Amino acid sequence: MNVSLYSVRPGRSHSAELDGMVTAYLRRLGGSWKADSRVFRTEVALLEEVAADRRDGATRWMLDSRGKALSSEGLAQALDRLRNNGVRRLVAAVGPADGWSAEALGGLQGNDMLLSLGPLTLPHELARLVLAEQVYRATTILAGHPYHLGHE
Repeated sequence: MNVSLYSVRPGRSHSAELDGMVTAYLRRLGGSWKADSRVFRTEVALLEEVAADRRDGATRWMLDSRGKALSSEGLAQALDRLRNNGVRRLVAAVGPADGWSAEALGGLQGNDMLLSLGPLTLPHELARLVLAEQVYRATTILAGHPYHLGHE
């Protein structure tokens, strides 16, 4: 499965340190999990890319504080369901600082999900890093790797 982590960040780009950490987690996926990460200046630019991804059959998970909060195991199960249902591409997106527009949240369908990282408010750069780590963690749970239990 291919996983794309998208985020909106107007103005300056993400910090090099956090970008490096996101990249490190995505590189660790390896094997049948391929991943990339992109930062967009506007929600409109991100939505245009998501629309193109949708034409290719991508499922989208939009991160939002009003979304469904999952445990790490729950996230792993959700990824496993997608994979078992033949989904080949997942786009997980962190929105703009003032939240997603109604247009962005509209049209969630099928395997799409409004996902929350929990009740804490996180800077978007940090939410992107947490998402990358949790996707990596989910793949280790599915593989039976001891990373999740702290025994790496």
